[in-house]
Amino acid sequence: MTTEHPARSRTVSVTIGHDELIIRRRYETLSFVNDILIGLWFTIGSVLFFSDSTTSAGTWLFLIGSVELLIRPVIRLARNLHFERTPVDQLGGLGDPHKISETRDDRRRGS
Repeated sequence: MTTEHPARSRTVSVTIGHDELIIRRRYETLSFVNDILIGLWFTIGSVLFFSDSTTSAGTWLFLIGSVELLIRPVIRLARNLHFERTPVDQLGGLGDPHKISETRDDRRRGS
């Protein structure tokens, strides 16, 4: 079972039997796992290129590794971009998108 600790929104725990795996800084952890997989795919793909009969499998592993290289910046971008819901009372109760931007601008200017 996977749960997210409410007080520690960046921490995820996975219960496995009587043990609990705590994952902190999940985007950074996901980036590490992705990097390890990239290394594995390219290493195994390189070994498979030594034999003509396994060259096709090696090519597929190179392709998988290349796709994961594209995923790497997406993980980093996701770590830095988040959507947050703004409570209605902070928006002046109107829900009008123009009013939302005006309210945020007013708060930035100190009005």
